[in-house]
Amino acid sequence: MRSTSLCYIFKEDKVLLLYRNKKENDANEGKWIGVGGKTEDGETPEECMKREVLEETGLTVTKYHYHGCIKFISEMWDDEEMHLFSASGFEGELKTCDEGSLEWIDKTKVFDLPMWEGDKYFLKPLIEGREEINMILRYEGTGSEEHLAEVKDVTGIGR
Repeated sequence: MRSTSLCYIFKEDKVLLLYRNKKENDANEGKWIGVGGKTEDGETPEECMKREVLEETGLTVTKYHYHGCIKFISEMWDDEEMHLFSASGFEGELKTCDEGSLEWIDKTKVFDLPMWEGDKYFLKPLIEGREEINMILRYEGTGSEEHLAEVKDVTGIGR
């Protein structure tokens, strides 16, 4: 299972999203997502998040929160364990991203944008301020037939 980190950066009533429209053979092409990527060997999820945010946005996060883990299970893609962060403090200037267009989006308009169906299940509680979010999202099918088949909120289970 591959490990990734994803961060949603907030400023006032807006969230920084990345519209994936520049990278070839991109599984996220045409979708709005948070900022993040794959964890490198020996890197913690926190280190990955900080590195990815800096690489993709030019921003250094100074105040952030770890919410939990979202597990993606798919017939089409490698299974993924994504560590979810939000940030409310940062330094630096926003730069152009090689993977897509960065935009500050009003929180009330986020769900009008094209995004992975499953992302809405963890992004909504994150925007609403939920501290802990742990989920399993299972996709079935391949190609244009791929669809979200199951959402399990496992926050607090086993503690």
